[in-house]
Amino acid sequence: MKLESFEFITKSENRARLFLKKACWKNALIFCTRCNSRKVYRIIGKRYRCKRCRYTFHDFSKRWLWIIKLFELELSASKIAQQVGLSYPTVLRAVTIIRLAILASKETEIFLGGEIEIDESYFGGRKKGKRGRGAARKVPVFGILERNGVVKVNIVSDVTAESLLNMTVRTVRRGSIVYTDKFRSYDALMFCGYRHIKINHSKQFASGKVYINGLEGFWSYAKERLIKFHGVSGEKFPLYLKEMEFRYNNRHGNIFNLMVHNLCNLVPNRL
Repeated sequence: MKLESFEFITKSENRARLFLKKACWKNALIFCTRCNSRKVYRIIGKRYRCKRCRYTFHDFSKRWLWIIKLFELELSASKIAQQVGLSYPTVLRAVTIIRLAILASKETEIFLGGEIEIDESYFGGRKKGKRGRGAARKVPVFGILERNGVVKVNIVSDVTAESLLNMTVRTVRRGSIVYTDKFRSYDALMFCGYRHIKINHSKQFASGKVYINGLEGFWSYAKERLIKFHGVSGEKFPLYLKEMEFRYNNRHGNIFNLMVHNLCNLVPNRL
């Protein structure tokens, strides 16, 4: 969303609420987020109550729009808290809900095909010892990139052939061309219905269309942005990883509107 448009919808609380009602409720008609009944009424504290099931829920506010916008601009939770005048725990909870909405979005269900790049990487900051494959105390992440399409990444327990092939079969259409490096765990791809082409990184990084530079570009993109958090807990790392996937896949789109849409689908007007 352009800055002028954002300034317009956040000029007043009423404009912000109208924008979010249109985004979250069909024809801006409020309904109960638990039983879907349209028999709701306002109560004190800008909340709603359902006449049918007696469920009480909140609607969004202008501050929520600002949190979403600043999150789009990749500000940390502490900086967002300073900007919107809320406590750090409150904003941290808000941005966690945004990340949960991204995780729950239907984008994660995309089935990939055509020309595919496959690779794995290791996350966990700088640590002593071996780097790359076999690095101790790092989290292995498996990535699949559809050229001229999207990337999909997931944490894996290990980088054995069984783990990586299972993920590939669940994500990539049979008959696709799959590019990898010469890691032995990928050797069985040719027996899974794929045309498997390998690049030998000890000799070259690209040979015509044979490369995995697109996926390696994503690894750099994600790690560069994760550095600013100065460490992410293992519990929350999947949320941050999916955020990086979402940002990368929508880097040329309207991320603000997509995040509003995801939030409405996750917890419509209960925040």
